[in-house]
Parts: sequence; C-alpha cells; structure tokens
Amino acid sequence: MLDRSGLDRAGVVAVGLKTYLGYSQTLEWLTAAGEISRRWTDRLEVVVLPVAPALPAAVAAGREYGFAVGAQDVSDRPAGAFTGELPASLLAELGVRFAEIGHAERRALFGETPELTMRKAVASVQQGLTPLLCVGEGRLGQRDQVPALDAAEQVAGQLDEMLAALPTEAPVLVAYEPVWAIGADRPAPVEHVRTVAHRLRVRLGAHPRARLIYGGTAGPGLFAQVGDCLDGLFLGRRAHDPAALGAVLAEVAAGVSAG
Repeated sequence: MLDRSGLDRAGVVAVGLKTYLGYSQTLEWLTAAGEISRRWTDRLEVVVLPVAPALPAAVAAGREYGFAVGAQDVSDRPAGAFTGELPASLLAELGVRFAEIGHAERRALFGETPELTMRKAVASVQQGLTPLLCVGEGRLGQRDQVPALDAAEQVAGQLDEMLAALPTEAPVLVAYEPVWAIGADRPAPVEHVRTVAHRLRVRLGAHPRARLIYGGTAGPGLFAQVGDCLDGLFLGRRAHDPAALGAVLAEVAAGVSAG
C-alpha cells in the first residue's frame, strides 16, 4: 500500500476550518493561505483541514503550495453500504494525508465514544493516513480551568484509548486542546500546557513518529512561550486571517530551528 503519511518534518502547524467558511470562501482562503505558507513548507508540516466538499480543491492547492490536507472526520467503516460516511480509503484516493479524530465537538455533539475514535484511528492507519488525535479535558461551554494535574491524567487516558490498537511505528499527530479553552478569549496558561504536554510526551515515548501540538485559542505569540515542549500549534478561527497564519508559521519555524 502507498504510504501517504506525513510528519517527516519536526515542526507542525495545522489549521481546522470547521464549517465557518462556505465553499467559495474556502477556495479564496486556500489561495491566500497557500501563498503565505509556501515560504515555510520546506521546514514545517503545514496541514489544512477544510470542509469535506472542498477536499479535492484543497489537495490541488496543496500540491501547488506545498501544504498537506486533512479531513475533519473519517468513518470507522470500510467503503460499502454506509450512507453518508467518509471512508478512509476514499480520503486516501483523493490525496488526503491526515484524518482528524476525537475532536471535543464530535464527542459532545455527535456522541462519539472512545471505542469509535479508536476504530477511526485504526481505519485511518490501515489506509496510510496519519491520524490527528484530539484530546482535551473539560466540556463544551465550560470556561473554568481544570487543575493541571487532573487535566494531565484525564488527557493521558484519552490518548491511551486511541493509541491502544495502533502500531508504534505509525505516524501520529496529537492535538492537545483543553475543551474549556476552545473558542475562549485566551489559550490555556503556559504552565498548564507544559504540565499536560509533559505527561503526553511520556505516553508517546513508544511512538517515535508522533508529534504533539496545542490547540484551543492558539495564535501568534503562543509558540514562543511553549515551543520547548511542543512540536507546533493547531489553529482555528485566528487562522482565518492569512496574515495571522503567516505570523504563526514564522514563529514555529524559528522555534523549531532554535531547538
């Protein structure tokens, strides 16, 4: 099977567009972001996750500008009589390289269980995709910070559940997103991120091709504070402005080079 997996570069910046942008807006963003990101793609793994209908266009843009493309969801089922599903084999055929799995919104709003996220991760790896595994403590709508040690224990357990059935040599991208920091005014405190990141690094010790990134109101200025314990950032709405994306790419590239 053709290995389409990524993560050969040390630094990673991923952008999840969710469904904020329409199709035409997504195409415009891909061009603007691509023009900015091409300066950094020889040093960073840049991953763009658009809405599903825009995946073919995103793959084409990625070939031109040098970024990789991920899907915001993937089915745990094979191709067949599963209406509305998005099989990993189809994503691989399109040229998609990453599959986002276990986002807090999928868990809370669509009832995705740990067992389902594990099956999605396995299905992705079997088709040569790199799973982007989302882990994070708290619940949607919560704004109270979870104590760092409690968060580390909860998040490490989530990661263990998804890694349990994956081969240790498979590339894995782990996005730590405190649920209470998603869509908030500011990211989690630096020491909180460090505490949780350290625990996750221990869990990832047996996975040499794993990378760890932080999401949850991530934006310019953050990586300079936490880059010594992370491989990059997972951006959301703040990357809708291509200039802000460019600032983060420059910051991560500089931090990875310095490390």
